[in-house]
Amino acid sequence: MLDFSRIDGVVSDMDGVLWHGDAALPGMVGFFELVKARRLPVALATNNSSKSEAEYVAKLRRLGVETVGEDAIITSRRVTVEHLTRNYPTGTGVFVVGTPGLEAAVAKAGFSLDDRAVDVVVVGIDPALTYDKLKRASLLVRAGARLVGTNGDAAIPSSEGMVPGNGSLLAAIETASGGKALVLGKPAPAMYESALRAVGTAPARTLMIGDRIDTDMTGARRAGMMTALVLSGATDDAAASAATLVPDAIYRGLDTLVAAWAAT
Repeated sequence: MLDFSRIDGVVSDMDGVLWHGDAALPGMVGFFELVKARRLPVALATNNSSKSEAEYVAKLRRLGVETVGEDAIITSRRVTVEHLTRNYPTGTGVFVVGTPGLEAAVAKAGFSLDDRAVDVVVVGIDPALTYDKLKRASLLVRAGARLVGTNGDAAIPSSEGMVPGNGSLLAAIETASGGKALVLGKPAPAMYESALRAVGTAPARTLMIGDRIDTDMTGARRAGMMTALVLSGATDDAAASAATLVPDAIYRGLDTLVAAWAAT
């Protein structure tokens, strides 16, 4: 059970919690109205590397939410670039499997986009993925490049249902190259550390809302946060019942969570 009175800050996933594709899920606007009314800081943490912080803010505004700024958006793209900056010198060659936005973010941080002299292969979700990209990435890893994944989600929710996620791309490259990826998105600690810095609250008094046991809930539990699972995305009743990790609370969707919270 959740003790709503103990919540000083909130971290929420986006895909499968706030929306499916471009359609807002029930309770999304009400959630932001509630946390604003209670003066609670909020961060939004997503394993999706395809969009920038500015693009997420623009999407939220299109869906009726005006209260979230770029500093509150924690993406696996951002965490990946932070990892590269901490661990590799400026000018290091990086081959990117991912969107043009991910490539631009890596280049903006001072790294050289290359497909020959490469020390790191970064893999993010790539709707324009080709066999040639997979082949080149695999050959570079075989040649000694470090394989880094923005996240390991095998499948992700969409308006069409569950579709291949970045974990599927990583699995193909790992299988072909024999390499093992360093995965930076949830449930890895880096995402939660960044989100907790954004809200400025203690883990034990911060609620994580997510739709996945294996990422959202697992990472939050390891970080010492409160956990609320919603069944509007990747995890259904059967999967939640079969999971060994039991969240502090489970809700049909964000709307039922908001209704329970507003009643306290």
